[in-house]
Amino acid sequence: MAILEHLEPQGVFSFFEALCAIPHGSHNTRQISDWLVSFAQTRGLEYVQDAAGNVIIIKQATSGYEHAAPVIFQGHMDMVCEKTPDCTKDMASEGLTLVLDSDFIRAEGTTLGGDDGIAVAVALAILDADDIPHPQFEAVFTVDEEVGMEGATALDVSPLQGRRMLNLDSEDEGVFTVSCAGGNLTCCTLPVGRKAFAGARLRIAVEGLTGGHSGVEIDKGRANADLLLGRLLYALSRETELRIIMVDGGCKDNAIPTDAAADIAAADADTVRAVCARMERTLQHEFRATDPGLRVFVTEDSGDGLPMDADSTGRVLCLLTCVPNGVQAMSADMPGLVQTSLNLGILETGDAGVSASFCVRSSVESQKQMLVDRLRCLTERLGGKIAVSGDYPGWEYLPVSPLRDLMAAVYTEQTGAAPRIEAIHAGVECGIFAGKLPGLDCVSFGPDLLDIHTFRERMSVPSVQRTWKLVCEVLRRMK
Repeated sequence: MAILEHLEPQGVFSFFEALCAIPHGSHNTRQISDWLVSFAQTRGLEYVQDAAGNVIIIKQATSGYEHAAPVIFQGHMDMVCEKTPDCTKDMASEGLTLVLDSDFIRAEGTTLGGDDGIAVAVALAILDADDIPHPQFEAVFTVDEEVGMEGATALDVSPLQGRRMLNLDSEDEGVFTVSCAGGNLTCCTLPVGRKAFAGARLRIAVEGLTGGHSGVEIDKGRANADLLLGRLLYALSRETELRIIMVDGGCKDNAIPTDAAADIAAADADTVRAVCARMERTLQHEFRATDPGLRVFVTEDSGDGLPMDADSTGRVLCLLTCVPNGVQAMSADMPGLVQTSLNLGILETGDAGVSASFCVRSSVESQKQMLVDRLRCLTERLGGKIAVSGDYPGWEYLPVSPLRDLMAAVYTEQTGAAPRIEAIHAGVECGIFAGKLPGLDCVSFGPDLLDIHTFRERMSVPSVQRTWKLVCEVLRRMK
């Protein structure tokens, strides 16, 4: 039974619901990519699907707009897959369970994928309609944006004629984003040795943190579970001898980790429990406003893994204690804008050792490189190595932007308020497109999406309706 079928505009919400029925997490987008191709084929629209799974669908200009400059409409098809601890849904093979809560759409127990499923739905509704005037409409759907914008990086833009681009990948209605930071993924790996150690085997877990997007919410002061785990382990090491067996936390580079755990062998289990109880109270006090659900658990560990040796344990503790994380610099040019940051998103123990994966961001290229150098210096000093991937450029602010002016004028007419024009610290694909399409005039915008990248994610129905109205009128005025 369709949940959203009675909502207007019907095209947008019906396509969004159809999309939500198809699994489309990052690196699992082939089915959604093929669905888009089928959509284009059924309607006789020109399309391109590349080896990565990116899809471009082109609809010719409507009557009277044949001589207008083409427009690009862009969004990504992948979503961040997060769920509640008790949710049994397999997000790799099952669609979402949508819920309509008053004026909000959410998914039961999981992320919603409004970031950026709503862009896909809006584009399809325009491509499907015959009553919306527009110039040549070039819809670009990229894959794997959430894991380093891999799709946009791989995309061949030669089929695109437009040099005006509407990017529907922002989460606050009335905010037009016109510049963003560049970034990369930097993974630090420490090799470890292992040796038997007589001691109580325990699992230390940090859970219940708020989490969030590491670009949008990195300045909110929210705790990082990976770093808190390191802090706990170091505090324990000061009061009892211990060896680390494994550390693990987080599952997305660009999400602030909400939980992390370590298996350890400790000389004195009672001391471990006492220190963890004390540290729980300390951390709950420090993060009472940002992470009210923070908890620390100590349980017996029945595993039989061989502990790390003393040297390896010490090096892992040093990395987790000394590694930089969070906001590193604020912009001097734009008050309130984070200029440089990094987020330890994934901490895991594997065959190669312990790895810590960071999402590094900065609107200043030299500071982005500075953070990579800091991570390299610390990691190499501890006997490890780093690997940098997914590097993408920043998106430079254009002092003169006819598209920005047009959208601002339409928004003001429709709402009675001027939009907020801003730069953001989170990475968006506009920077990659601007680098590939010289002279690109671009604005990123979108409806209200709350708590993206978490299982609390929800999307405002009235905001989607207003955003649709904005898009249609902007297209109408692009004659």
